[in-house]
Amino acid sequence: GVTGKETEKLLDAVNITCNKNAIPNDPTSPFVTSGIRLGTAAVTTRGFDEADMDVIAEAIYLAVTKKEEAAEEVKALVKTLTDKHPLY
Repeated sequence: GVTGKETEKLLDAVNITCNKNAIPNDPTSPFVTSGIRLGTAAVTTRGFDEADMDVIAEAIYLAVTKKEEAAEEVKALVKTLTDKHPLY
């Protein structure tokens, strides 16, 4: 199995970070309270539809199961979402 720390490292490597923000709903924070940070610019999950959430789920699944071999594919999925939902 993969430990929580290993999972965190894998996700971080493909530009997905889980919520570590102490400030509720501060969009300027790199860690948004909706729980997922995508890419270099924070993207909140507000405004995401079900299809967007499916993309996030797929990205996390690929990152954790396929690890490095899926890295480029996962980064492309993340970029699609950050392009679709720019923070600013």
